[in-house]
Amino acid sequence: MHITGGERIAISGPTGSGKTLLLRALALLDPVARGRILWHDTPVGGGRVPEFRSRVIYLHQQPTLVDERVEVLLRQPFAWKIHAGKQFSKDRLHDWLKHLGRPASFLEKQTADLSGGEKQIVTLLRAIQLDPQLLLLDEPTSALDSDSAAALETLVADWLGEAPRERATLWVCHNAPQAQRVADRLLFMHRGQLATDEARA
Repeated sequence: MHITGGERIAISGPTGSGKTLLLRALALLDPVARGRILWHDTPVGGGRVPEFRSRVIYLHQQPTLVDERVEVLLRQPFAWKIHAGKQFSKDRLHDWLKHLGRPASFLEKQTADLSGGEKQIVTLLRAIQLDPQLLLLDEPTSALDSDSAAALETLVADWLGEAPRERATLWVCHNAPQAQRVADRLLFMHRGQLATDEARA
C-alpha cells in the first residue's frame, strides 16, 4: 500500500478481516510481520519514531480518555517537545464545535461524563488540531447519530481542504455508503488481504 498527500482512502470489509490491525501496524502500534513501513521513502525506526507519530495519528474506534476537562485534554499535546512551535487555538476549536452542533461550553465538560460519540469527537479534535499529514481513522463515527456523523465527515473534508496536497486520510468504514462519501480510493479487506483497490474519478 502506498499513500500520498491529498489521498482520501477508505477500507471496508467484514468484522475480523484485519482492518484495525492494518491501521495499528501503519501507526507502529503493532509489529509488522512482513514488509516495512516507509515514510517519505525511508524506513521508520529509532529516533524517527516520535516525529513519525506526530505526523501520523491513529484514532481508535472506542477511545479511552483520562478523566479531565475537555479543554485541558486538548491543550496537553502542545506541551510536548515534539509539537514545539504549534499553538493551541480555542477559536479554532469553537469553530469546529459549532460545525459539529456542540456549544463552546463543551470544552468545560469532564471526559468521564462524555458519551461514546462525544469521546470520538474529542479524539478527532485532539488529532486534527495538531495538523498531522496522515489520519488513520478506525470507524470514527460508529457511536454517532447520522446527523453528527455527517457533520464529522464534512469537518474532516474541510480540514483536508486546508492543505489538500499535504494531508491524507485512511478511513475504516462500517458501511459502503460512508466509504463512497469520504474516499476517492476504495479498498476492501478480506482475511488480512487487501482484495481490491479501486480508484474513483
